[in-house]
Amino acid sequence: MSTSPRTFTLSDFDFELPPQLIAQHPAAERSASRLLDGRAPEPVDRIFRELPGLLQPGDLLVFNDTRVVKARVFGEKSSGGKVELLIERVLVGSHGQEAGNEVVAHMKVSKKPLVGGVLHMAGGARSGGFDATLLSRWPDADGPLFRFALTSADGARPHELMERHGHMPLPPYIERHQQTGDDPNAAEDAQRYQTVFARAPGAVAAPTAALHFDDAVLAALAERGVERASVTLHVGAGTFQPVKTDNLAEHRMHSEWYEVPLPTLAALERCRQRGGRVIAVGTTTVRTLESWAQSGQASGDTSIFITPGFAFQVVDVLLTNFHLPKSTLMMLVSAFSGYEHVMGLYRHAIAQGYRFFSYGDAMLLERRR
Repeated sequence: MSTSPRTFTLSDFDFELPPQLIAQHPAAERSASRLLDGRAPEPVDRIFRELPGLLQPGDLLVFNDTRVVKARVFGEKSSGGKVELLIERVLVGSHGQEAGNEVVAHMKVSKKPLVGGVLHMAGGARSGGFDATLLSRWPDADGPLFRFALTSADGARPHELMERHGHMPLPPYIERHQQTGDDPNAAEDAQRYQTVFARAPGAVAAPTAALHFDDAVLAALAERGVERASVTLHVGAGTFQPVKTDNLAEHRMHSEWYEVPLPTLAALERCRQRGGRVIAVGTTTVRTLESWAQSGQASGDTSIFITPGFAFQVVDVLLTNFHLPKSTLMMLVSAFSGYEHVMGLYRHAIAQGYRFFSYGDAMLLERRR
């Protein structure tokens, strides 16, 4: 007698995490992080630098090569009130160029300005910073984000303005004092909240599973005969936004831009022809590859929401960090490797003192068939 698939609700993805397990700093060396090998029924505790020996010649390792930009900027309203912008996206025109210095951002302020209001960021345009003029909500009149036009005295473009005046957009659970301007962790975060192969600027959150790779591990993978390829998904701040409805079908997923370049499409085809496995480094790579498989589009915006019952078409193995309770990423990894199995791995990780979230440890999973 067949049984109906289980219906999951938000509370199914909750768990108790001791606060001391939330990593506030990266490991002393990237590849010295711990790696929970969750491919077998029973977990195995390893060190990340062991990863090359766990893969097979002919496997294809796919990274997200997005680069985190210094997207958090502090300023004031014309009335003097404090404001913080987290610039989610630099808008581009039809030819892929920045469109009139327009950006889309989250805004943290006591009272939001009206359309046409000007924010003076990093001192404002007259004092070496820049001004941000509010144009509208985004992507529509009820959208959660805000569209701004940026202006500075020297006409600098948005990415240059962020590099000059912005701060690394660390997630809220990593405690920092960026606004004071004398954060002693700034140099460490600028280096370590970025992958060693980051290329395409545009993310406001790091593809954290890839933070563990260093040159020695990459060299060992090449020697092992593991092929490498890259996709780009500009990770948005929505990755940290909580799911607020117990009925998962009611959740509105955030949108992110992705690209699967032609060389990667060719590498995926070669991997399938030789019988290798596609190993996604991080949930952002999973979302990119499965978005391409669903839509047939090699680039564009995706708001794919992967929950248990999802039919994976591309990814065979997933390397991932440990995720927030009740998050869409907990739902994704549960869909990938089985809900009961993943929750058991999380219980093991907590009992063994693994470090959680962006600067934390990693886990290796196989797709449940």
